[in-house]
Amino acid sequence: MPVTKVEIRRGTYYDSAVLMQLQAQLKDLDNVLTAAVMMGTVANKDLLKQNGLLTDSVAAAHPDDLIIAVAGTDSEAATSALTRVDELLTRRQGSEQTDYRPKSLSGAVAQAPDADWVLVSVPGRYAAGVVREALDLGKHVFLYSDNVSLENEISLKTVASSKGLMVMGPDCGTASINGAGLGFANQVRRGPVGLVGASGTGLQQVMTRIHELGGGVTHAIGTGGRDLRQSVGAITARQGLNLLSRDPETGVIVIISKPPSPKIVATLLADARQVAKPVVVYFTGYSTAVATSDETNIRFATSMEHAAKLAVSLTEEKASSHTSPQLPTFAAGQKYLRGLFSGGTLAYEALLALQNYLPEIYSNVPLKAEQKLENPTTSKKHTIIDLGEDEFTVGRLHPMMDNTLRLERLAQEAADPEVAVILLDVVLGHGAHPDPAAELVPAIQSAPENASDRELKFVVVVVGTNEDPQDMSSQVERFKAAGAHVETNINAAADYVGRLFSDSAESAALPPVDLSVLQRPLDAINVGLESFFESLQNQDASVLQVDWKPPAGGNEKLMSILERMKKS
Repeated sequence: MPVTKVEIRRGTYYDSAVLMQLQAQLKDLDNVLTAAVMMGTVANKDLLKQNGLLTDSVAAAHPDDLIIAVAGTDSEAATSALTRVDELLTRRQGSEQTDYRPKSLSGAVAQAPDADWVLVSVPGRYAAGVVREALDLGKHVFLYSDNVSLENEISLKTVASSKGLMVMGPDCGTASINGAGLGFANQVRRGPVGLVGASGTGLQQVMTRIHELGGGVTHAIGTGGRDLRQSVGAITARQGLNLLSRDPETGVIVIISKPPSPKIVATLLADARQVAKPVVVYFTGYSTAVATSDETNIRFATSMEHAAKLAVSLTEEKASSHTSPQLPTFAAGQKYLRGLFSGGTLAYEALLALQNYLPEIYSNVPLKAEQKLENPTTSKKHTIIDLGEDEFTVGRLHPMMDNTLRLERLAQEAADPEVAVILLDVVLGHGAHPDPAAELVPAIQSAPENASDRELKFVVVVVGTNEDPQDMSSQVERFKAAGAHVETNINAAADYVGRLFSDSAESAALPPVDLSVLQRPLDAINVGLESFFESLQNQDASVLQVDWKPPAGGNEKLMSILERMKKS
């Protein structure tokens, strides 16, 4: 009859890889039906219950207790297996490298002072403490550990940034620094493509495809999956983008992520536009309807495969510099766009394109329900209005034929002291207004009277051909003569408008990370999973393993006391 025997070792910690191997060895013993070796966390207890190994003593175990449970064909088999535990552990330890291993991170730094990186893969409830110590010692961190609170992540990354250091993670599975893979990493050739990724397996997919397409990678900077949340602020992603922009070996940059916060999209793209290199962007499932004209360095990918192909193709092209539009001199407080459209589809296309620059755009035809104007006759912050919607056309002609309503709204927007840019569409052709410039140009010219001491920027997209009865060339020249910036496609117009705002916005620059961290061969200290230590050894990287144990045996109360003593 099967019998389960359990041993609880109080306050005992082993690397999870050690526990996994011990569990496998116990299962291989004669007359053992199954075995489990794990820490006494709630999740692990649930797993033991599912496997019929939850006893009263297991249920009473603490998170810092080691649980060894064995189910044997009989009592003797289970008991015999438990007596082999220490022998199996000793045999494994005897087979390991016998070099001295420091017992603490500070001891490791004293032994390897030139190490730039600390790899942390200890259980999540201890990880933040280890990372804080690493930052205090002036080290960059690759944080593989999960179950680190969002509050700790924000705190750690804020502290790191203030010191010019990076925290990749938590839950960062992949990175590559100067050819050495951290965590789960593939062996890829060196080359001119640098990557920043909030998706570990996404980074691996794009890196391997770049390799298979004949390209190569300089560095891949992982951020952890929550970095692009608005609350975290994409601190590591922005640091990584800035680092790669300054790295002379990196010619093309790829940014990949699961869907980020819309405000973070705008921030990252604003940073990317300042980079004098091509930047390929792939946000999974995120609409990126922005024109990729010669004036912008950003290329949007539609899939990870597309991102890899774009990156490789861009490395083969001659680098070209991009220029930002000439900025008007906006007065203090001028910060909003108002778009007045006669074409509904053009308004919608403008909203799609501008969302990558301006995350909150209100409209009577919004992309998101929460951004619908309460009153379409009154603008709010950034606003795009489709004047051809039913609420505006009852009892009057469509605005493509009659500019009366648009002229009234233009004067209203020009008088608003917070308005900086007014975007208009002018649609030519049969049936449309015979000479829209005749009415709109005087309104543009008189707008400064309403704007007082402010400069208003007018952007006009003219849709038509030189065969249209309104004479498109004449229309364009008259708008230009009035001081408007003119485009002939909506995406280029939206791109221009978006860059006016993103380039002039005051974004909080992060302290730069010293570029030398990418230029020196990887030198690291590993705290946690020995498999990461072995992986770096196999890549001929310089690495030192810490023989880490939870402080105070994992006792939360004693840990708190020790932490206070350190700070005093």
